[in-house]
Amino acid sequence: MPQNRHIPSVTVNYKSTGSSTTSNELGMRAMQERAYEKRGEQYLLIKSPPASGKSRALMFIALDKLHNQGVKQAIIAVPEKSIGASFADEPLSKFGFYYDWHLEPKWNLCNAPGEDGSTVKSVKSFLDSDDKVLVCTHATFRFAVERFGIEVFDDRLIAIDEFHHVSADEDNVLGSQLKQLIDRDKVHLIAMTGSYFRGDANPVLMPENEEKFREGTVTYTYYEQLNGYEYLKTLNIGYYFYSGSYAEDILNVLDPCEKTIIHIPNVNSKESTKLGKNIEVDHIIEELGDWQGIDPETGFHLVKLDTGKIIRIADLVDDDPAKRPKVQAALRMPEAKKNRDHVDIIIALGMAKEGFDWIWCEHALTVGYRSSLTEIVQIIGRATRDAPNKTHARFTNLIAEPDASEETVADAVNDTLKAISASLLMEQVLTPKFNFVPKNPQNTADPNFDYGEGGYDHEKCNIGFNDNTGQFQIEIKGLAMPKSEDAQRICQEDLNEVIAAFAQDKQTIERGLFDKEMIPEELTQIRMGKIVRDKYPELDSEDHEAVRQHAIAALNLTQKAKETLNNDDELIAKGNTALIDGIRKFAISVRDLDVDWIDSINPFGEAYAILSKAMTTESLRAMASVIEAKKSPHIPFEDARDLSKKALEFKKERGRLPDIKAADPWEQLLARGMAAFAKYKAEAVNG
Repeated sequence: MPQNRHIPSVTVNYKSTGSSTTSNELGMRAMQERAYEKRGEQYLLIKSPPASGKSRALMFIALDKLHNQGVKQAIIAVPEKSIGASFADEPLSKFGFYYDWHLEPKWNLCNAPGEDGSTVKSVKSFLDSDDKVLVCTHATFRFAVERFGIEVFDDRLIAIDEFHHVSADEDNVLGSQLKQLIDRDKVHLIAMTGSYFRGDANPVLMPENEEKFREGTVTYTYYEQLNGYEYLKTLNIGYYFYSGSYAEDILNVLDPCEKTIIHIPNVNSKESTKLGKNIEVDHIIEELGDWQGIDPETGFHLVKLDTGKIIRIADLVDDDPAKRPKVQAALRMPEAKKNRDHVDIIIALGMAKEGFDWIWCEHALTVGYRSSLTEIVQIIGRATRDAPNKTHARFTNLIAEPDASEETVADAVNDTLKAISASLLMEQVLTPKFNFVPKNPQNTADPNFDYGEGGYDHEKCNIGFNDNTGQFQIEIKGLAMPKSEDAQRICQEDLNEVIAAFAQDKQTIERGLFDKEMIPEELTQIRMGKIVRDKYPELDSEDHEAVRQHAIAALNLTQKAKETLNNDDELIAKGNTALIDGIRKFAISVRDLDVDWIDSINPFGEAYAILSKAMTTESLRAMASVIEAKKSPHIPFEDARDLSKKALEFKKERGRLPDIKAADPWEQLLARGMAAFAKYKAEAVNG
C-alpha cells in the first residue's frame, strides 16, 4: 500500500492566552461567567464545546434558581450513566461562590442498580421530598414523564445535558415531552450541548419552541475555548484511506508515543474485520509491539515497542465482567489526571465519547465513519482538553477506500461523502467567527479590528481581525443584510447549523465533488436557497437571501483559506496566525470580495483536490461512476421554479432575459430553468 495517502488536513493554530482556564472572583471560567449572566432566563440554551465546563456552569445557575428564583428542585438528565459523575458534590464557596453544590448519593440515579425503567419510582420519591437535586439518565426522565405526567414537574428546573440527543421529530419521545413542558410553561429549562446540530440533520426544536430560548442562548465557540487554553496550540483534523484490514494499516496513522484513544468500528459495520472485536484489539496490540502481560493493579496491557519503551494500553472493548470494571476503575483513579504516563492508549468501541475525561489525550483515532456528526464532535472533544506540556492534538478518521471491484462500492461512496461532510463542518466549527458587512463608500475602520499591514483601505474590501474575541470583520460588495431579529440571530449565531444542513445534503455533496458539468451557482444559490427556506419557513424572502449569502460566504471563505494554506508552506510555518493570514492572503489576491463572485465558487472544490491526492485513480473513478449513474437530465420542478425566479432577477438587473446560447454557463442554466418551469406550468394547465 502507498505510504503517502494521508490527506492534507486542516490545522488550526491557537494563541494559548490562558483566558478560558482562568477564573473570576466567583470561581467561574469565561464560558461559565457568560452563562451565569443569563441565569434569570426561564429557558436557557448553552452551546459550548466539550471541556469548557458546562457541568459546573449548570451548578452555578441551578443554585441561583434554587436559592433566589423560587425554583423548588433541580433535575438533571444525562444521556448515559457514566456522565452522572460530573455532577458530584463541589465546594464552590471555597472558590468564591455563594453556595456549595450538594447531591445526596441516593438521588444520583446514574449509580442506582437495575435498568433505567426501574429507577422511575425514585424520581417520584424525590419529587415528594425536600431535597433539591436529582441526577438521572434521559431514559429515566422519559419513563418518569410517561408515568406521572408533566404537571408533577411544575416549578422545577429541568436540565438536559447533551441536548443534541433530542429531536423535534415526532418519533423522538424526549423531544415530544420537552415540547409539552415548553407549551405548559411551568418549568425552567436548561439545554446544554457541545454540538447543537444533529448528525441526522433533523431540527432539535421546532421554530416556535426554539423562539423561547432566543434571549437565553449562550454561545461559546471552539475558537474561544481553544484560543484561551494555556498549553494547547494546534489542532489537526484529517482522514486517511486504507485498503484491506484496518488493524494492519493502523500504524500508518498511529504514533504510539502520542496519548491516543482508538475507536474501533462496530462489529456490524463493513470496516469490521468480522473476526470479533477482541481479536481486532489483539491485532492492534500485535502491530504495536510485544505483549508483556497485564498490570495486576490496573488491568492495562503492557506492550514493548521496538524502541524498548513499555506502553500501557486500556482495553474498554472487552466486556468480560472480570476485566472491564478493573480497567474502568483504573481510568477513574486520581492518578489518571495527575500523571501523564498513567496510561498511553485507550481502545474503545462505544465508550470514551461523551462525558469521558482524559486530559492527556493528544490523538482521537476513529476507524470507520460514524453515523452522527455530533458523535464526531464528541470524539474530537476527547482530544481537546488542555493539559501541562500538551501543545498539539489531532483527530484522524480512518476510512475504508472504495474498491472499484466491490459490489459494496455504493456504500463505501456514502461513507466517504459523509466523512468529507464531517471534515468540512469541523473546519467550520473550529475557525474564528465571521462578521460580514456590506462594502459601502461611507464605511470606516472599526477600532476593535486589526486590518493588517497598511491598515484600513477605503478603496477596497477590508478584512479585519480582533485578536481578543477571535472574530473577523469582512466587507463584501452587494451583501444583503438580515432585517428581522431572527435572521440577525441566525447570521450571528447559527450559520454553522445552516452549513451543516447544506454539507449533509447528499445530492449537494455528490454533485459538488463529482459532477464536472455542475455550475457552482446550482449549489450556492439554488440548493443553499432551498435549504435556508426549508429550515426557516418563518422568514421572508429577503431574510432568506441574507442568510443564504452569509452561510455561503462563511463556507467558501474557510475553504479558500484552507486551499491557500495547503499551498503555502511559509504561511503554515507562521503558527498561530496561519489561518488568519490564509484568509487575508486569499482576500487580497481577489482584490474585491463580491457576492456574485463568492457564489461562483464550488464549496467542495478544495475537498475534491484533497481527495484526489489521497485516493487511487481507480477508486475515484468508481465513485464518480456511481454518482453519474444516478444523475437525471431533467431539472426537477422546485429547481426549475427557483431558477425561473433567478432569471427574473437577472432581467431586472440587465434589462433582458437570460440567453440559452450565452457564454456564461450560469446564464445558460437560468434560461434552461425558465424553459423547464414554463413547460411544467403548461403541463399543469393541460392536466
